[in-house]
Amino acid sequence: MAIRIIVHEPDPVLHEVAKEVTKFNANLHKLLDDMADTMYHAEGVGLAAPQIGILKRVIVVDVGDDNGLIEMVNPEMVEKEGEQLGPEGCLSIPGLNGDVRRYKKIHVKGFDRHGKPVEMTATDFLARAFQHEIDHLNGVLFTSIAESVYEIPRQEKE
Repeated sequence: MAIRIIVHEPDPVLHEVAKEVTKFNANLHKLLDDMADTMYHAEGVGLAAPQIGILKRVIVVDVGDDNGLIEMVNPEMVEKEGEQLGPEGCLSIPGLNGDVRRYKKIHVKGFDRHGKPVEMTATDFLARAFQHEIDHLNGVLFTSIAESVYEIPRQEKE
């Protein structure tokens, strides 16, 4: 397992559509392990493979709830309902946040690291995190859909 370098805007890879994963093998397992390590090291709640320069439809999410780490390959939203407006940030766009309108509840289908079908329903913050990461797989950044974008004040080191 390794910590990968997170790609920052305006790198073109962040604006490309990721390709579907067709091989569920040791390379995919290493990618997922590295993505989780990278996300935790950066203190994020989600990471999509394009954010580390890999154009594959792979995401990891951990919003700190009882679900823990969620890995999903080739994720897709199959149901969506409600609406929420809230703040988002992105490891690939440090220093900026934005208010983004998202679905409040979604149902997501995809595959685990072994190619077994998985699905889950997500609400509130977890739903927001899934939508944000799936957007990355489609080359969409939160800054392009935010109702407002603003700088985050730098924290003083103690």
